Amino acid sequence: MLKSTVYFRDELLKKGIRPSYQRIRIMEILQQRVTHPTAYEIFQNLSQEIPSLGKATVYNTLHTFVKAGLVRVVNIDDNEMRYDIMLANHGHFRCKSCGSIFNFAIDIEGLPVDGLEHFEITQKDVYFIGLCPNCLILNHEKKEQI
Repeated sequence: MLKSTVYFRDELLKKGIRPSYQRIRIMEILQQRVTHPTAYEIFQNLSQEIPSLGKATVYNTLHTFVKAGLVRVVNIDDNEMRYDIMLANHGHFRCKSCGSIFNFAIDIEGLPVDGLEHFEITQKDVYFIGLCPNCLILNHEKKEQI
């Protein structure tokens, strides 16, 4: 279910963040883009609509959202940070062919972890990498053509 502009405004206010038009639109983009966009992708998506929007504004806004617990970072590749508005525990699958990232349900709390009894775990992430169904089909079709 898509959340409304009013919902995002209220969520920002609850966290003590001024709900500017740019901040609300960034939250809306995060909600609409299931691909877990990068800061640059968000900037590109909004730059036509908000010509005065700067890259630094997007980066700073995302940092503020992460710090406030409104958004989390998905860092499957070391070279890019992606952002996820879905805060409930779930896993991520990245297609190594097309680069798409998909959510999947997993009981992260129920995963057995041995050897960390005296550690403080502050974040749990599960990432799988492979080929998505579309890329599997494309790879299969390419092999058949050979």
